[in-house]
Amino acid sequence: MTDAPRPSYEQARDELAEVVRRLEAGGLTLEESLTLWERGEKLAEICEEWLEGARARLAAAMAESRPDSPDAPAAPF
Repeated sequence: MTDAPRPSYEQARDELAEVVRRLEAGGLTLEESLTLWERGEKLAEICEEWLEGARARLAAAMAESRPDSPDAPAAPF
């Protein structure tokens, strides 16, 4: 069995919002609610992974652009 491709952050976020909307609307069986809850947990995990990756990339970019960084070239003056 192959795994489905990992959704983008936006896709996971939008699907998570839909899961929450359906759970809040009620009218589901216990099994349906549990299945949706489990999907929501997985989607939240995917979103968190995307956000952690974005934070790491931002931190790396900020570290590269800091003049006081040990890797930064010496100031010309």
